[in-house]
Formats: sequence, C-alpha cells, structure tokens
Amino acid sequence: MKLGVLTNLYGQLSLEDTLKKCKALGIQGAEIGCGGYPGKAHCDPEKLLADKQAMDAFVALFQTYDVELMAFACHVNPVHPNKKIAQAGDREIRNAILLAEKVGVDTIVTFSGCPGGCPEDQTPNWATCAWPTDFLQVLDYQWNEVLIPYWRNLGEYALSHGVMKIAFEMHPGFCVYNPETLLKLRAAVGNVIGANFDPS
Repeated sequence: MKLGVLTNLYGQLSLEDTLKKCKALGIQGAEIGCGGYPGKAHCDPEKLLADKQAMDAFVALFQTYDVELMAFACHVNPVHPNKKIAQAGDREIRNAILLAEKVGVDTIVTFSGCPGGCPEDQTPNWATCAWPTDFLQVLDYQWNEVLIPYWRNLGEYALSHGVMKIAFEMHPGFCVYNPETLLKLRAAVGNVIGANFDPS
C-alpha cells in the first residue's frame, strides 16, 4: 500500500511546491485534478496535450521529487440533461484519458453523473426510491437510455487508450452513490468500472 494525496488540497500552491510538500511529508503518490469540480490548478490536459515541452516538464516534476502520479481526478457530469454541461464534461474526461495515456497513468477518478428524469429535463434528477412508481420510470430512463450506454462507450474509449480503471467516487446526487449502484453499473459495463472509496 502507498500513501497518496489528492492535490486539490494544495491548490493554492504551484505543482512543484505541492510535490515538494508531498516529498517532505513522506507521501508517495499524487492524484492530480485535471478538470470538472477538482479544477485545473496543477494540470490542464488541453494545454499539456498541445505542448510537448510543457508535457515533458510536467512529467519531470514527479520524477524530480520521487512522487508517483497515481491517477487523474476529473469529476464531471457527462450525462447532465443540459447538453452544454454534458458536452463540456465529456470533453474534459476524454482529455483526461488522453493525457493519462501519454504519461502512463491507468486510472481516472470521476463521478458517474446524473441525467434528468426524462429527455426534456434541464436539471439532474436524483431518484433513490422505487415508489411512487413514477420513480421507476425515471430510473429506467436514466440507467437504460443514458447512463449505461454512455459509460459503455466511454469505457471502450478508456480501454483503447490504456486507461484500465474508471474509479467512481460514490457520491449523493449521482446515479452511482453506494456499492449497490456501483456494482450495477460495473455489471452492465465491465471491469473498467471500479470504486474510488472516499469515506469522508
């Protein structure tokens, strides 16, 4: 087992100062925010993918301070019913996957997302009960028409780029929010789906 940290904790510091601090504290690895809720304080995939010199400098920092780049964190809602939000989330997570491929990282941490309750919705609808039966219709739409198709597609994309693990933070407000829902999506999509266990 290795001790790692999600570097958003040190978002006010530069990446170099963050890695210096990690080394001084005996932290062996880092999960780097690269989009969505974690932000891009230490890593902007679009910029790094477009600039080999910047990419090389980014990778070299981890080698200099002997801190392993363990995962990229890109917590987005790529199935948001607002198409602009969904498209932005999808673009960010795909860029995170491309960056992971370039630097040899095999894990992306994210949220499952939460669709609306029907195609006409503009806000997510977190349905967590089966009665009244309206909620069964919501859950059927969300899982069978949106969530499973999306993650099957993205799972294949991830695997084709060497990302073997999409680790979901199980979080209220999203379709994957407990072990049962995580295992349900994993059964439908495959072993590329896993957990980022955050008990906080």
